[in-house]
Amino acid sequence: MTDTIESRLAARSIVLPDAAAPAANYVSYVITGSLLFISGQLPIENGSLAVKGLLGRDVDVAAGQRAAELCAINILSQTKAALGGDLERIVRVVKLNGFVASEPSFTDQHLVINGASNLIAEMLGERGKHARAAVGMACLPLNAAVEVDAVIEIR
Repeated sequence: MTDTIESRLAARSIVLPDAAAPAANYVSYVITGSLLFISGQLPIENGSLAVKGLLGRDVDVAAGQRAAELCAINILSQTKAALGGDLERIVRVVKLNGFVASEPSFTDQHLVINGASNLIAEMLGERGKHARAAVGMACLPLNAAVEVDAVIEIR
C-alpha cells in the first residue's frame, strides 16, 4: 500500500467524519494563495460534543488529550473538504492554535494540545511538524474542553 495520509488514517482505524457546517456567521475554512485557514474545531465525535468541562476540575489531562485529538481529526475533515478530497495537497501544517478550557490553577495546556500535535505529526509525517500555541481559556463554546484551529500550506 502506498504511504499516504489516507493509508495512515486507515492504519489507525480513523475514519474522517463529514466536515461540520459552521455554527454561526463564519465559514469553516478560507483559502488565500497557498494558505488554508481552518476555523476552530471542537471535540465532536459521532455528531456530538465528546469532552465537556474545564481541565483541572471536570476533565483530566488524558481526556483533554483525547479531545485535542478529536479536534485534529475534525481539522483533517475540514481540510479534506477544502481540498476536494485530496489530503496529499497538504504541503505543511504551518501552525496549530490550541485553546484549553481550564480552571485558573491548571498549567498543563501544552500537554493537552499534544493530543492534536501528535496526531497531526503521526498522520502527516514531516508535513505535520508545526508551530503551535497552547493557551488556557475561562470557557469555550458549548462548554467544550478544547478547541483547535489550523493554518496549512497547500498546493
